Amino acid sequence: MKLFKKNQIIIYVIVLMLMTAGYLNYTTNTKEQSLETSMQMEANDDMQLADIGDATLVSSNDITAENTKNQTNSMEESNYINDVTSTNLIATSEKNTVETNSNNSQSNEYFVKSKLERDTMYSQMLETYEKVLNSSNSLETQKQSATQEIQKINEIKNSIMICENLIKTKGFENNILFVNGESISVIIGIDEMKQEEVAQIQNIISREMKAEIENIHIATK
Repeated sequence: MKLFKKNQIIIYVIVLMLMTAGYLNYTTNTKEQSLETSMQMEANDDMQLADIGDATLVSSNDITAENTKNQTNSMEESNYINDVTSTNLIATSEKNTVETNSNNSQSNEYFVKSKLERDTMYSQMLETYEKVLNSSNSLETQKQSATQEIQKINEIKNSIMICENLIKTKGFENNILFVNGESISVIIGIDEMKQEEVAQIQNIISREMKAEIENIHIATK
């Protein structure tokens, strides 16, 4: 009977030990699982924070890069517009210069050609009168008349040369005079003239060619 009781006590002790061991094992596992879960949550939070940080950083860089790109494009467009504008202005200026030079060239050509034709005419007239002087068939009266005409032509040519040079000193480089009896025509290479400039030219011609003001006709070209 005593042996039976002793065995029961031993069994109870063993059962109690097993229960204690099981409880301790359960508690340990629970704590480990809780700790692991907490660590995983913290790790997940860190990863989320890291992801958020990375996303913010990338977004900021993208915005900065986009702004830089936009500024670069804007500067390129502005430079392009400036280049186009400058090119157009230069082209326009060159075109105007070419047109001006062309007009000036045509004007110069007119005065050079007109003076050549005028001087050729006087040379032919002089040549004709000289033939009369040198001809044995010419009468004395014809020779006297030819001499007077030669003197008159030379005086006209000399007066024209003086007038044209004096008109140049007034700033009118291109100018030409035509004499037809008492009438004198003057052409000035300019678009328009002031009244005082007209008066200056009239005074020069009137003084040098002994002409009346009303017989002096001034035109521009």
